Amino acid sequence: MDIKAYMNDLGQRASMASRALARSTTNARNNALLEIANQIEQSASELKAENSKDLAAGKANGLSDAMLDRLALTDNGIATMAEGIRQIAALPDPIGEITDLKYRPSGIQVGYMRVPLGVIGIIYESRPNVTADAAALCLKSGNAAILRGGSEAAHSNQAIAKTIKAGLEKAGLPADAVMVVETTDRAAVGELVRMDKYVDVIVPRGGKGLIARIIEEARVPVIKHLHGVCHVYIDDKADVEKAVKVAFNAKTQRYGTCNTMETLLVAASMADKVLPELNKLYQKEGVELRGCDKTRAILKDINAATDEDWDEEYLAPILSIRVVDGIEQAIDHIHDHSSAHTESIITEDIVNARRFLTEVNSSSVMVNASTRFADGFEYGLGAEIGISTDKIHARGPVGLEGLTSRKFIVIGDGHIRT
Repeated sequence: MDIKAYMNDLGQRASMASRALARSTTNARNNALLEIANQIEQSASELKAENSKDLAAGKANGLSDAMLDRLALTDNGIATMAEGIRQIAALPDPIGEITDLKYRPSGIQVGYMRVPLGVIGIIYESRPNVTADAAALCLKSGNAAILRGGSEAAHSNQAIAKTIKAGLEKAGLPADAVMVVETTDRAAVGELVRMDKYVDVIVPRGGKGLIARIIEEARVPVIKHLHGVCHVYIDDKADVEKAVKVAFNAKTQRYGTCNTMETLLVAASMADKVLPELNKLYQKEGVELRGCDKTRAILKDINAATDEDWDEEYLAPILSIRVVDGIEQAIDHIHDHSSAHTESIITEDIVNARRFLTEVNSSSVMVNASTRFADGFEYGLGAEIGISTDKIHARGPVGLEGLTSRKFIVIGDGHIRT
């Protein structure tokens, strides 16, 4: 296959489809989403059969348990995919919304209109549900999508692509509005991120290696985060029961996600109260603990944390723990080691809570809540296309609004400038 020619063809077709989507009605796009959700449910057996091929290949190739967990399509996962799409269909349509329309001294009215970005390229690994989530968010926001999933999920992604195409055709929208790249050749990624003539933004979802490569090679703007080194800080004014519950959930609810806690910070005055109890709970779950000297003085049998541990995204049942003097040292640690994804403080002190919210500069900052809430579904976005730790355009979970832009509109009545 001539990869360059193939990808160029996809780009041209997506660009044409994006024009059709931009002029489509809210009703047409919602109907397409509902048809896609129906198709996914009706194709559950086929989806699981194709997914089983990917899981078997993954096991044979030595994929980790965390990666296999991301790859699996269960009955519940398929139902969740369909429900996520229906939730997106039910969300208000941002496209065409006019805001801030104001009269100027000249008599003209100036405001903003929300518009699609155009063509969005999404590059992701492992999780086949991203195919459905990304397609739905792009369609709802009036964007065409070129999706390139990982080779480990090739069968699953193509099976989901069939349901998307069937739904689009039933709703009377162009099938080219969502295209899943069929080749697993890595050269396709290189071509996609350089197609600035046809692609308006790239959204990568995957490991640090993939995202670093895309950042280096892309000629198209990228919405991205490199990794998720997330922190929970148990403040000296924390409620012990809340602290133990949140710190346990943030680590063990699921290991292989970017919003899982990787480092626990504990105020020195709270360490004796919470660490022994947490240690019991973590041991039951098989979580390996790595601690600073002050942590190991309390939990004597755990491993020592190295300097590298504070910057590590484990995506596994491993947790680093540091005892800090108080909130200032906790914020300093987060500033030095966070990936700017998600951080949480456990405290009953409103002053400390407000300080944490103000001074911690991550894309999601929480008070008395598990970091595992940091995703589009839990934030009411219906689903997310990715997480952005950038400080411009989209930040945090990227839902519909993050896939749009605003343009100035001017309304006059024969006005001329003098």
